[in-house]
Parts: sequence; structure tokens; C-alpha cells
Amino acid sequence: MRTSAKLQPFGNTIFSEMTRLAQEHQAINLGQGFPDFEGPPSIIEAAVDALRSGHNQYARSAGVSPLVEAIADQRRSLHDLAYDPLTEVGVYTGCTEGLMAAMLGLLDPGDEVVMFEPVYDSYPACVAMAQAHPRYVPLRFPDFEVDFDRLRASITDHTKLILINTPHNPTGKVFTRAELEGIAAVCLEHDLIALTDEVYEHLTYDGRAHVPLAALPGMRTRTLSLSSTGKTYSFTGWKIGWATGPRDLIAAAQAAHQFITFATATPLQHATAFALRELGPAFFESLRAEYTVRRDRLLGSLRAAGLHAPTPQGAYFVLAEFGDRFDGDDVAFARHLTTTVGVAAIPPSFFYPTNPEEGRRLIRFAFCKRLETLDAAIERLAQL
Repeated sequence: MRTSAKLQPFGNTIFSEMTRLAQEHQAINLGQGFPDFEGPPSIIEAAVDALRSGHNQYARSAGVSPLVEAIADQRRSLHDLAYDPLTEVGVYTGCTEGLMAAMLGLLDPGDEVVMFEPVYDSYPACVAMAQAHPRYVPLRFPDFEVDFDRLRASITDHTKLILINTPHNPTGKVFTRAELEGIAAVCLEHDLIALTDEVYEHLTYDGRAHVPLAALPGMRTRTLSLSSTGKTYSFTGWKIGWATGPRDLIAAAQAAHQFITFATATPLQHATAFALRELGPAFFESLRAEYTVRRDRLLGSLRAAGLHAPTPQGAYFVLAEFGDRFDGDDVAFARHLTTTVGVAAIPPSFFYPTNPEEGRRLIRFAFCKRLETLDAAIERLAQL
């Protein structure tokens, strides 16, 4: 085994394994969270125009001027948060690289990072590569409410950073303002940095609003907020992510980013700048409406099949309990769905590093698919 000790516990991601299994059995893939449809044609044309207009060399490491300016303008218009585009915005090769750059730039060996469990699987790996230590606070099915007693108990003298993902993958939870105010109070009391993954910021449903932690009193100067192109504009393969935050936090992430990828794809940055400038609130409202239809259609089929499926408040995942519908754990059920039913899903025990039993009777489906895809999957799920 030549893999370093800090990465050996992680192996191949469950997403890669389930996608491979889906391909082998020609299953409909409701596992990995990527759309099976294209984003707006105007953004594709903007990318083509950028390619043909000479935007094909290294970009400014922290992001091309049109993009960082568009990011700063959007944060100001949507959330009344003002950032200097040249010193308080950074662009990365996807939000995942932004998370990695932030942790490498901000954490020292032995520092502790507080995260909410279930947790997206890249977070613990990023913490490990930064030679820091994770501390987990449970969000329990089906309500996933923050347990503030557990949160406060997780803080030690070594805690440096708290990582919040809202809207949340894999639960579909949208942290309430009251929960975020409680988290902010903990950060202020213990002088913690907040790192927020907000890639699903425009995918909230039933009138719920996304509240950036940075917008709360006292948090603008200690919060690094991350988002990306992939989820909002349905271009997950572009891997264009960004962060906004105070100059010192951006500089720390940039110190690592310059030695990871140095710069992100130049023409795609220009196309993303176009998207942020030209597709605003009306586009977001249409996006939410379309995803609400997809969500409700999948929810109805899962409930009809006897699964307990709480309604997601955001993102594009359903976390369902299969209960007595199958005699086995989540991994066995996911394999059964893929190989026998013909629908691939993700076993979420992998999102529970400290207590995988919490996920053993759960299964995660993605509904970021064409209605035709969902209908075909629903027809197969009726076998349950």
C-alpha cells in the first residue's frame, strides 16, 4: 500500500463505486448528484465566445476580473454583503478545491474542525490532508435539527474552524435563521472561523430562504463563504467555484490555491461571469419551480413504495428510510436497487464517519434529472 496513512481510511468514494455499478447494470443513476440535462444555452455560447476571443491562457490566480467583479456584485445585490473583488474574492477549480485550499491555508497540524454529521465525504478528507482533526455534531433523521448542547460540547481549546453546509447534502436541510444565529454565537464566543459550503444556495423550496452565515452580526469578518457554478447553472463538469470573505481568509486560501491548481479554466470563468451578470432572480425562481416538481414527483413514488421520505427543504436530494421494506443495511439495499430494481442510489452510512449505524436504514436519491428520467426510475421503483 503506497497511499499515505492520512488518506488510507477514505479509499474510493462511494459515488465512484455506485456509478460504476450503475453502468455495469444499466441502472438509472439517481445516485451521484449531477444533472442529466444541459444548463442554459446562453452560458454555453458565452463559453464558446470566450474560447474564440482569446481567453485561453493562464488566468489571474485568484480569478479573472470580470468573474470576481460579478461574484462581488451578486453577493451585494442578493444579500447586502460588500466584498472587494480583488482582495475578498477567490476563484477555484470547483467548491471542493476551494474547501481544500481554505483548510490547507487556515489549519495547522492538530487544529480541530467541527462539522455536522451526516457530512459530505470530501470534508473529512480535506481535514485529514490539512493534518487537522474532525469533531462531529449529529443531525438526526428525520428533522435534522441542530443539537446546541452537542455543538457546544464539541468545542475544545484546539477548535479553530466550524464547517457549515446549507442547504445541506445529503439531508436537504436548510439551516434556519435561529440555528445560524446560534452557530454564530458559538463562533463569536470561541473566536472560531466559519467555512460555509453554499453551493445549493439557490435551491430552496416552499418559501424557505437561504441565509448566508456571513450576513449575521459579527460574522462578516470571520466567515469564508463558498459557492459554485455546477449546482445553480447545471454545469457540474466545469468545476468553477469561488469564495467570498475578509481579506485575511481569502489570502490564506489563495496561499494554498496558487500551489494546487494556480488558476482555473479561463474561458469557463468568463462564461460564469456572464451567467452571474445575466441570469438573476427570475432564473433562480424558475430553477426552484422546476426542481420542486422533480422533488415532489420522486417523493410521491418513494412514499408509495413504502419508504419514509421527509420533504427536503433545499438542495436536490431525498434521504429516505427504507425500514422493513428490505432485510439488510443501506449498502445491501443500494446494491439491490441497482442490480435488481435498476435504479442506483447512494448508501448514506458513508456520510456518518463516527456513527454509521445512523445511516444503515437510510438511502439517498438525487432528483436533478429530466422528468423522463425520473418517470422511468419511478416505474422501476414501483417493484418495491
